[in-house]
Amino acid sequence: MVELKMADGDSGSERGGSSGGGGGGGGFQHFQRDQDTQELASKRLDIQNKRFYLDVKQNSKGRFIKIAEVGAGGSKSRLTLSLSVAAEFRDYLGDFIEHYAQLGPSSPEQIAQASVGEDGGPRRALKSEFLVRENRKYYLDLKENQRGRFLRIRQTVNRGSGFGVGGPVGGMLAGQTIALPAQGLIEFRDALAKLIDDYGGDDEELSGGLAAGGYGELPEGTTIMVDSKRFFFDVGSNKYGVYLRVSEVKPSYRNSITIPFKAWSKFGGAFCRRIHTQR
Repeated sequence: MVELKMADGDSGSERGGSSGGGGGGGGFQHFQRDQDTQELASKRLDIQNKRFYLDVKQNSKGRFIKIAEVGAGGSKSRLTLSLSVAAEFRDYLGDFIEHYAQLGPSSPEQIAQASVGEDGGPRRALKSEFLVRENRKYYLDLKENQRGRFLRIRQTVNRGSGFGVGGPVGGMLAGQTIALPAQGLIEFRDALAKLIDDYGGDDEELSGGLAAGGYGELPEGTTIMVDSKRFFFDVGSNKYGVYLRVSEVKPSYRNSITIPFKAWSKFGGAFCRRIHTQR
């Protein structure tokens, strides 16, 4: 049974239980609190033996949504989404809901092999998506094990040069992961959509507030499929200016590069020259 409730007292992302997997988000959480974060709304979902809290918060950087999963033993994992990323998640969840609805019931053989692929390696996800925004990466994988089907959502934060709070730092922080039982996908999507509708503000805020950053409206991302590879082209901005992040995604491999705006013409010229030489 899935229940949708308004959380009472403390927000879901701060309520009871120890922090789950990978403590890499601790510094960011302290930074959020130091910025006089205000909670605007909180919703709770009970799915199987898990609790999920969706909190809308606001600080000097704007509004964002924090998602917390609390397991039966009190362990906790958290994800942080800007409103623009939350809107994209809402749309991706619709795709996963549609795909899940088209899947037939698992056979005993499929369940027995849920954790191992045909070649002995990890079993490929039933459906996967990949999202890169600013200094964060999000991995969405519809998977299956002996307990059933679930959507695994993993977030990592790139603390490369310029992203540190106290000065130059580098490296990829340990990720945070939540696992959402597939039977709760619709309820989770609807709860997220309601919060976005109520607190998402205008179209500019849902597009990432880029116009306010002095860069105007940036183009939407595009995707190219080549054989088994998928390439994502995402334009973003930070205090250093506009950039293009190109991500290469295969079933068992993900990699990306970031190209600053001032180098776009050079990259474009190099591509054009290579195309002409191959003709």
